[in-house]
Amino acid sequence: MTTVFPQEERAALVISRAIDSFPRRRATSNQPMSENLDSSFAQTPVTGPALGSAPGPASGRGSLPPASGFLGRLRTTLEMIKFEHSIFALPFALTGAVMALHGWPSCRQIFWITVAMVGARSAAMTFNRIVDLRFDARNPRTRMRALPAGHLSLGFATGFTLLSVALLVFAAYMLNPLALELSPVALAIILGYSYTKRFTWLSHLAIGISLGISPIAAWIALRGDVKLPILILGAAVALWVTGFDLIYACQDTDFDREEGLASVPSRFGIPAALYGSIFLHAVMLALLVELARMEHLGWIGFTGLAAVALLLAYEHALVKPSDLSRLNAAFFTINGYISVLFFVTWATDILLYRRI
Repeated sequence: MTTVFPQEERAALVISRAIDSFPRRRATSNQPMSENLDSSFAQTPVTGPALGSAPGPASGRGSLPPASGFLGRLRTTLEMIKFEHSIFALPFALTGAVMALHGWPSCRQIFWITVAMVGARSAAMTFNRIVDLRFDARNPRTRMRALPAGHLSLGFATGFTLLSVALLVFAAYMLNPLALELSPVALAIILGYSYTKRFTWLSHLAIGISLGISPIAAWIALRGDVKLPILILGAAVALWVTGFDLIYACQDTDFDREEGLASVPSRFGIPAALYGSIFLHAVMLALLVELARMEHLGWIGFTGLAAVALLLAYEHALVKPSDLSRLNAAFFTINGYISVLFFVTWATDILLYRRI
């Protein structure tokens, strides 16, 4: 059973009441996978016998003073969105870039693809924290995050979001005209998913698509067109993220039911979410095998796929409907290893043999 100290309960109650006094706005508690690769969930693993019960607040967060000064607020914002985890989303974009050219992109292209990815993820994560503010304040697992805990102002977070959006658009401009023209579509996807949990349990797929477009965007940035191979890679990435988010959402099953928020665990139960995740990851691997054949990859690429399959199997072995206690930092870090391993093996195969 998670221990909640009285002073933390009182502080959370004050915050919740203050936020509830604001003009009502519909929001969602949808937590991005990208957190997935990014979030404070790692600090508060699910414990106790109650399936899907929300764990207590992140340890130590309540003792942090409000950020002061621009650099202090910026540091708090970057910690809130787990900025360092941006590296886990980048390998898929770089894989798309290498596939597009069947070679290594120039330093200039890598730089602007990286800037676009960082801008996109930062905008999506911060925007999600903003629209989820009221729900995060009520959820014991999330109420000590920077915004609901009062460590960061809503105005600063909004400004950071707008700056991140501008960064993405400018990077698209620096890459090619089609990338710039499609940047509003990308923004609609990565920002819009934050609202999906209030009306559909398919919100997990919206999160998957948000990351699945990253290799497609990199391909477009370098070639100015879209072909079947990159669409398959984008679909595989989307299924990987969707499957992972199904597992992650099991933490908030009870809370989502209480608040009327839509998710697979809250609608169909935790076992259905975990089995659904296994199914999606199996389809993902099947797509990648077919893509490897289309791209004529050799033993290095297929070895990488085998390693990814083993890591996914290990992930699924860690969680059971009756035991979510190992849904912790090590579990989520595995996804970072998967993305990096996938990129290194596939890029090496393509660059070594330059298959077309």
